[in-house]
Amino acid sequence: MTTAAPLWSKGLPLDAVIHRFTVGEDPQLDLLLLPFDVQGSAAHARMLAEVGLLKAGDAAALVAALAELKPITERAELPISADQEDGHTALEHALIERVGEAGKRIHLGRSRNDQVLLALRLLLRSRLQGLVGQVHGLASVLLDFAGQFETQALPGYTHLRRAMPSSLGQWAMGYVEGLLEELQAADGVWQRLDRCPLGAGAGFGVPLPLNRERVAQLLGFSRVQRSPVDVMNSRGRQEQALLDWLVSVAGTLEKLCWDLSLYSTEEFGFVRLPDAFTTGSSIMPQKRNPDVLELARGRCRELRGISEWHRQIVTGLPGSYHRDFQLHKRPLLAGLDAAAATLDVLTRLVPVLQVNKTRCDAAMSDDLYAAHQAYVLVAGGQTFRDAYRQVGEAVIAGNFAPDRAALSATHIGGLGALGLNLAEQDLAHVAHWNATKRQSLDAVDGRLFGWLSP
Repeated sequence: MTTAAPLWSKGLPLDAVIHRFTVGEDPQLDLLLLPFDVQGSAAHARMLAEVGLLKAGDAAALVAALAELKPITERAELPISADQEDGHTALEHALIERVGEAGKRIHLGRSRNDQVLLALRLLLRSRLQGLVGQVHGLASVLLDFAGQFETQALPGYTHLRRAMPSSLGQWAMGYVEGLLEELQAADGVWQRLDRCPLGAGAGFGVPLPLNRERVAQLLGFSRVQRSPVDVMNSRGRQEQALLDWLVSVAGTLEKLCWDLSLYSTEEFGFVRLPDAFTTGSSIMPQKRNPDVLELARGRCRELRGISEWHRQIVTGLPGSYHRDFQLHKRPLLAGLDAAAATLDVLTRLVPVLQVNKTRCDAAMSDDLYAAHQAYVLVAGGQTFRDAYRQVGEAVIAGNFAPDRAALSATHIGGLGALGLNLAEQDLAHVAHWNATKRQSLDAVDGRLFGWLSP
């Protein structure tokens, strides 16, 4: 076998068109997986030596070569040729070039099936940790905005019609709380990813004395994914869970984009987007367009489509591994990138929003206080239904004049008690959780390669 041949090659001919079709986009997409394949291979080599399946010298040479390859793969500078098919083959060939015969021993006890699952699992842990940081960052700037404009009056809307008095602080806190809910749900996704699949082989285990727990420990997993059959059946399952989480996050982001798009129109005028966050018209000199909000809103819908694209590939299959799974990498990576880009721009936008307090105050018309006035009458002894009718008749007659200062909601979440400090505490808890995960991921290379240092 030459270093231009796939790992499964037995010297038999392969039609060139079939080869191109089966290779697909793997040489490009696997560039993102290679750094994680390096980590998994280093842990595997160390474990093989510890259980006596690989000579200590060969293991040391392999791990040293992998340490050399790690930054190269992080810069996407280890090429993957179409003849090699995928990153796993390219990595093995690179090891053979560097350490000779020892490089041919790295695949002992592995299948490409559990090898790619491990690389994906490691990538997804890292990307989830980064995405949690981004959601946390957006929630944090929204909390700052809520604190800055805690008491700035703003109409509350239902059906896009004025409904009751609200505030910019209460509006922003709605999005803080929504993102906090998603941040808390992220732990469940992490738990799904935090199981090491290596050692499952092709889905039936490996007839060798592998130490799967040691590989999991080296790579910072809390446990092994026990059943080899479940390992193969789970291909796409954890990935779909992560995409579904992002779709849920996008549901909150979409509403945020919609509100800001409306509130920044000339008709509303509650906020203004800085010029640096708008674009112009090719025909109308006066126009400044909220393209960033519209594209971010579109990205939220795109994420739903990407998630469904991925779901259609990974569902409807019998148990075990099938080549269909090769196709799920593109939507998976596309979804991760789309979510990260959307979170980035919105986190940049919120702190520079320009609030027009005059327009906000002017929009606080008497009719917004109709429900409040009904409660004033109830406090005086009327039933709510009678008070509701009396206020409604006054509004219709055009002589409604409420006592705007008579009542204010003091329950948690109401205008008098937004819960800023409670949200701050929750965000601090999430920040600690995420920092702990980051430390765990950062410690992996130290365990794998640190012993090589002088």
